[in-house]
Order: sequence, then structure tokens, then C-alpha cells
Amino acid sequence: MAVFITSRRCSFLILGLLVAISSCFASSETSKVHYHDFLVQATPVKRLCKTHNAITVNGQFPGPTLEVNNGDTLVVKVTNRARYNVTIHWHGVRQIRTGWADGPEFVTQCPIRPGASYTYRFTIQGQEGTLWWHAHSSWLRATVYGALIIHPKPGTTYPFTKPARETPILLGEWWDTNPVDVVRQATRTGAAPNVSDAYTINGQPGDLYNCSSKDTVIVPIDSGETHLLRVINAALNQELFFTVANHQFTVVGADAAYVKPFSTSVIMLGPGQTTDVLIKGDQSPARYYMAGTPYQSAQNAPFDNTTTTAILEYKTAPCCTSKGAKIAPVSPSLPAFNDTPTATAFASKFRSLRRVEVPKHIDENLFFTVGLGLQNCPRNFRSRRCQGPNGTRFTSSMNNVSFVLPSNFSLLQAHKQRIPNVFTTDFPASPPLKFDYTGNVSRSLWQPQTGTKLYRLKYGSTVQIVLQGTSIFAAENHPIHLHGYDFYIVAEGFGNFNPRTDTAKFNLVDPPQRNTVGVPVNGWAVIRFVADNPGVWIMHCHLDVHITWGLAMAFLVEDGVGELESIEPPPADYPVC
Repeated sequence: MAVFITSRRCSFLILGLLVAISSCFASSETSKVHYHDFLVQATPVKRLCKTHNAITVNGQFPGPTLEVNNGDTLVVKVTNRARYNVTIHWHGVRQIRTGWADGPEFVTQCPIRPGASYTYRFTIQGQEGTLWWHAHSSWLRATVYGALIIHPKPGTTYPFTKPARETPILLGEWWDTNPVDVVRQATRTGAAPNVSDAYTINGQPGDLYNCSSKDTVIVPIDSGETHLLRVINAALNQELFFTVANHQFTVVGADAAYVKPFSTSVIMLGPGQTTDVLIKGDQSPARYYMAGTPYQSAQNAPFDNTTTTAILEYKTAPCCTSKGAKIAPVSPSLPAFNDTPTATAFASKFRSLRRVEVPKHIDENLFFTVGLGLQNCPRNFRSRRCQGPNGTRFTSSMNNVSFVLPSNFSLLQAHKQRIPNVFTTDFPASPPLKFDYTGNVSRSLWQPQTGTKLYRLKYGSTVQIVLQGTSIFAAENHPIHLHGYDFYIVAEGFGNFNPRTDTAKFNLVDPPQRNTVGVPVNGWAVIRFVADNPGVWIMHCHLDVHITWGLAMAFLVEDGVGELESIEPPPADYPVC
């Protein structure tokens, strides 16, 4: 738990058992600089009756919750004492001119090697609500993640009644083995990786799993009070429904942006997304299950079909029956794992709190297909390395390009230092071949080309992207995350996007502002943003198995005019490859 000791000039934040005393020095009347130390190391963690060394930050799983105000600066020194390379990504932070601090491995930085350190420095500008941080190297994100809470500037308030309590709810995914070994095995064999053994809420699976009942997370509530739950989907590969038995949610924010409040009994989050909900203590004093359960849109694909629980406990709830037996929590009604209508209805309710300035004139009109594929077994590979369907290897792509990360330089470093032969800037603005994207797709289209291809954007250009899902091999809902930017989701739909008819569905008045959009299964989403943040920014599917297979691309946004439209110089301790 974080403990704050505040004085007139500074405050100290004690983070966990191992490390992390942080000092926050006032830089002005309304903003502060927060200093944190992150120690990445192997820590014994027991879940589901077993103990193994998981990679953690400061010995905590999940890692420390960071709390700042809009306008504050974060300085986080990350020291790597683990045996793997690591980076930390500050998911959803705009990183205005500070792309060196964004964190994706070999995109904006080389990894922090074992025994080395790197200090991330960035300022939160114009964002309020819930974001999070996580490892962006291999599958370390399975246990290396935590909440990043951005409060309003001092002297300002939420656009809703201040809740009596606030609780981060981090939904995660747990493997009873080393997750890095899981992805390495899948990479060797070309097959799909093993699915997880459990889901978690704040690191605990809950009492529906073996050996978990004593550690189930308890969230307290008083009768009549309002509680703000900051829900984060930190799972590696699974979209999740979340609900609380017998209670309604009022959704008030998502991805650190306020939304027009709406009521719902269930929310759905793709990996990477956050949702802020208010919940009232308006039920009979008792104990109620909070539950996270999978939304699986791909047909006939293996997944972890289990449910994680925590308990919403009223302070005056009776403990036991008259005979002394403990009263079981009230169980919720859960959606079916393939309940696409519920997921779609939830996504369709989001609107920005107020009218927003959506780009009307479009400079870059892009059309990106996203989906899976199968790579024919290379001639020099033995059969044990081609264990995908019919002797193939799984792959994925955007516009038929399967993205390959460099290994000797980061993309941002290569761009700024003009290092040749690291990337090209010929990522296609539209699919090389038009076809029935959501229909019966010819097997000749199942195998993409590989490459490190970027798309160049001029500073200040307005961008529209149609993200078109495909049924190549298997259709699925893809949570697509764009680094360095928020964007407006102006429309979503099913089938193939038709510019002649679907543009009539565009919301150019109050569309939601997000950093991660769920492209519907066998459907499409349209996003818009202004390219006003120079640097190299990856856009990828936040199902980590898909980015492992290449479902990504990157934008190279050029510097504008003058210092304020140019990326800052790299820090002195920038990691070398």
C-alpha cells in the first residue's frame, strides 16, 4: 500500500517492501515532479497452489500504483535485476515530444539489459482518469504492470460528484509457468501458445480456483456511499467482461478521458483499455461477487474459459448464518463467452462528455486490414517448427505486412540518427489487393510478407484510418492500440467498410476519445487524429500473441517548425543495443 507524508515543499511515497521512497518536489503552484524507483527482479509468487519466480516491480504483483495530477511530471528510474531484457511503457500517456520515454522495445528505445538502468521522464498534459504502465518486452507484461491514476489539477474537480472511495481494479492473466517460456515455445513451434491457467483481480485469482479462497480481494463499501472503480484490462491475450452481482455501473471515463455517463450492468474491456465506473452501495448489506470472465470472439480457438472473482463487501454485512456457517457471496449473472451483442451494445454507448473538435478535412485517408494468417513452412525448417494448422506457422499482419522489429537499433534512434537499412517508409496506405475481407478468403492471401515498414506523416496532418478486420484463418475482435496519441472513434460496424454508405454513420460531434479501439469481429472501426506529436509510434494489436506474430505497424511523424514542434534530444542514459 502507498503511504503519503505530505509537507509544504515535498511529499514522500513509500512503495512496498523493497524499495521506493519517492520525493515529489513542487515545480509550480499546481504541478509537481514525482520521483520513483522501479526495481525489476524475480520474486517468489504463489498462485493456484504453486510458487515460482515471477518478474515483478519492487517485489509487488501487480506493481506499484502511481498517482499524479494532470500537469505533473514523472521521473521513474528503472533498474533491471532480472535475467531478461525489459522496457516499461506508459500506456496511453501522450508523451508530447518525449518519445524516448514511451517504452516499446526496439521502437523508441533499446531494452534495459540485466544489470542496467534507464530513467523515464515525461509530463502528463491534458489527461485525467485511469491509465496504466506495463512491460513492453516479450511476455513480461504478464506480471510487470500497475495502475497510473491521473487526478484533476489542484483546485479543480471531477465532472461528477466526488466518490467516497476509489479502487483500482486490475484484471490480469496468470500462467502456472514462466510466460516467457510459453511464448518462446510458441515461436519455436509456430503453433498457438498455451492459454493461461487463471484470470486475476489485483493479482489474485479468487475463490473459484484451487488454493485461492484465503487471498480473494475484498473491496469495502458502505451503504449509501458511491465508489469509483478504475477498471484496467492488463490481461495478455483475453478480452474480459466485468460485472458486480446485483449492482449497476455508471460509466464516467475511459482511457483517461471523461465520457457522457451511462448505466450498464456489465462492461467489456480489451487488453489495454481502462474504464472508470461509479457504483453505489444501494443493495442489502451483504457480500457480492465482482467477476471477470472471458469474451472470446474467435470461433473454435482455445481460450481460458474460467472466471476470476473479488468480493464487494458491505461493512455491515452479516458474516455467518445462525448456525455459524459463512454466508457465500451473491453470484452475478455472467454473459456467455461469445456474447458479441453485449460487447457491441456496450461499445456503442460511449460518447465524449462534451462536443469535441474532430478533424473534418482529412490529409491522410488510410485503410488498414488487420488479421491473422498462416505462413507456409520454410524449406529449411523441420516439421517440429511448423506445428500450426496443416504444417504451417501462425502469423498476423496489417495490410498484408507482418511487422518485424529491428534488433540492433531502435526505430526512433535510426530515424533521428539517420541510420540506414533499419526500416523503410513504404508501408502501404491501403491493402495491396482488394478482396471480400470478411467473407471466404482465398488461401493465397493467408501468407503475408514480412518487413519493417513505417508510414511517414507530416507534422500537423489530419489522419483517418479505417481499421478493417478480416476473416483470414479466423475472425476476431482486435484491440488496436496507438502509441503517442489519443484518437476519436467516429464509427464502428460489421462486414466490409463501405465508404459510400458507412460514412453516414460517422459521429463528428461527440465521438469517444480513446487510445485503444476494439475492431469488431468481422467488422471495422474508423478513427481520426491530428499528427501533432513527432517521433516513431507503433500501432499494434494488444493481444500479445498477435503482436508477437506481427500484427503491428509504425508511424514516423516528422518534426514540425521550431523547438516546440520537434522531439526532444535523447536522454544521456538512453540504452544502447
